[in-house]
Amino acid sequence: MFPLRPARRMSLLGAALMSAALIAVYAGSAVAEPLVSPSAAARNGPQSAGSAHLPSTGSGVTGAGPAAAVEAETRTVVDIPADVTAGVAVFDRLTGRFTESHQPDRVFRSASVVKLLLALDYMWNRGPAYDLPQADRDRLGAMLSSSDDAAASHYWSTGGGSSVISRMVPRLGLTGTAPPPAAYPGYWGYTATTAADTVRVYRYLLDQAPAPVRDHVLGALHRSTRCAADGFDQGFGLPSAFEAPGAVKQGWSGFTSGGCVAPQAPAGIASGKALSPTTLRNDTARPGSRRTPTDAAAPFAPPSGDAAVPALDLTSEALHTTGTVGPDDRTVVAVLTLHPDGTPYGTAYSKVTALTGSLNVPGAVRPSGTRFTTWGSGVRVRAAATTSSAALTTLPAGVDVLVGCQKQGGQVSVPPYLNDWWAYLPQYGGWITNIYISTPGNTLPGVPNCP
Repeated sequence: MFPLRPARRMSLLGAALMSAALIAVYAGSAVAEPLVSPSAAARNGPQSAGSAHLPSTGSGVTGAGPAAAVEAETRTVVDIPADVTAGVAVFDRLTGRFTESHQPDRVFRSASVVKLLLALDYMWNRGPAYDLPQADRDRLGAMLSSSDDAAASHYWSTGGGSSVISRMVPRLGLTGTAPPPAAYPGYWGYTATTAADTVRVYRYLLDQAPAPVRDHVLGALHRSTRCAADGFDQGFGLPSAFEAPGAVKQGWSGFTSGGCVAPQAPAGIASGKALSPTTLRNDTARPGSRRTPTDAAAPFAPPSGDAAVPALDLTSEALHTTGTVGPDDRTVVAVLTLHPDGTPYGTAYSKVTALTGSLNVPGAVRPSGTRFTTWGSGVRVRAAATTSSAALTTLPAGVDVLVGCQKQGGQVSVPPYLNDWWAYLPQYGGWITNIYISTPGNTLPGVPNCP
């Protein structure tokens, strides 16, 4: 079992900012209490982590004073599209306050966000040295940085399947997390979780986990890749909404094509074809899987003692962005979303990015540039403004992109269009022809020419 570790110290700059923040906050807004120790959580169960509680009613936040609760409750500028269901929690570690709280206790299927729990469960009893075999260091790194599904299936299987979740819930004092429905025992992506619990997991990692555990897990999350192992572009949400986010763990479920294609991606997903229900059942559960219409199982509601808790939706497309933002991982962000069945990946990608960018995230820096909607599928991002240059990746169909500048380059013909103007995408480090950007002319309005 992990020993209790003192809360991680911030830098001198962080300490100075903390002092300034505390002067500005009246006495009722005290810094949140630390999370419960693993040993206490194991003894007392989920309710022992009350210091991280985000009440579903929004009536208050334990460890943060009345002003913090009011601030989170009264904000009305969060951009949640009408057809999107969202659970949002944003916690500022510097002031101990939640700056956003929208349905934080609503349950969602976790998709790949559960990989945080898989990593912690594997490392839990390996102290005090936490000297992992190289094979597991590599496997854990791939699972966390590139969202490798095979690695997740390995730890799910060797950890006893749903027993992983049953162990981690009391250890971390999670209140809305539950194993997959009994009808889907191998589907680790069907683990139920909430935005509030996701914040609890990150706060444990940041402030209580033993240093080797913290460094290994957060180190991998800080190295999150643009292209996931299954060929999905995981740059939505935090990586697109803010400059240089810290730790990032994404989750997606129900989509069949995700933009960039990694060489190691399973053929069924990389080619844009959904894996068959038989394949999904025989190959445990990939985050991209979902219950098919022929599955007549009743909706699953995690045990909570509250009959009003919504059932776990296994059909709608799920897209989650979680992680940290700001110096010293100042702010923890969890945005869990569901989209109508059949929503294209690029559409959901853009909506989650817009939602995330609308949040009050202390320490965040918004990127400069102008966002435009693209059209077409298989649009390549090039190393230079010409089709003869290397293809860096492909965009999710119809995704919104951030454009920094534009210039003339190699002429491109896509009948009836002909254009030699190219747009630079700073978040991809490459170029796309202006033909595939939804704008009436050859050039993009309001976008400067590149030097």
